[in-house]
Amino acid sequence: MLSRIALQRGGLEAAFSNSLPRIAARTSRIARPATATSSVQRQSFSSAPKPGDGPLMERRADRELPDVEANTFRWSRTLPIFLVICAVSAVAIFNYQKLSSPVVTSTLYALRTNKKAREYLGDEVYFQNQIPYISGEMNQLRGRISIEYAVKGTRNTGVMRFASHRPTARGMFETTEWSLTTSDGRVIDLLEGDDPFKGIVGGNEPDDFDEEEAARGFRKMGK
Repeated sequence: MLSRIALQRGGLEAAFSNSLPRIAARTSRIARPATATSSVQRQSFSSAPKPGDGPLMERRADRELPDVEANTFRWSRTLPIFLVICAVSAVAIFNYQKLSSPVVTSTLYALRTNKKAREYLGDEVYFQNQIPYISGEMNQLRGRISIEYAVKGTRNTGVMRFASHRPTARGMFETTEWSLTTSDGRVIDLLEGDDPFKGIVGGNEPDDFDEEEAARGFRKMGK
């Protein structure tokens, strides 16, 4: 009985001694990736590309991330420039609208043919600046026009001012001022006699136009 127990014990010890190398080999295989991982973690990060370094041919997963604060878009620098561009564009658009108006064309033509203006300005009356600026208000819808712009001739320069208003919604425009201010501050009144700009702007319908009668006549025509 004792000999049988001894034989069984010896077989277990032999089997255990034979399995030890295999267990050790498996343990070493499992431990190797951890060592490799720790070596990767200890590896230093590569710096981020800088301006002027040339094209980035490859991207490494362990490269250093760029500085967020240094690459942040700053509205405080570009917003004022954007607002200035919008303001200049709006002024240029409204000035072009006034410049292409028939009021400016008519006043400039009348200035060329006016005797007093030609005596002071001379011949070849035109805008003084290469890009003329028409200042003032030009609201034909509400019946208010008050503009002025610089002019020049072969003799002198000056500032022409023109003002007109419409008394009623369907009335004609009436000129209240048409003058030429000289370079020394003297004002030459160009409005004499009849209004030379009557009928240029505004409607030509009578004030006593009855909309109700017009609508009634339209209904009769429909019948």
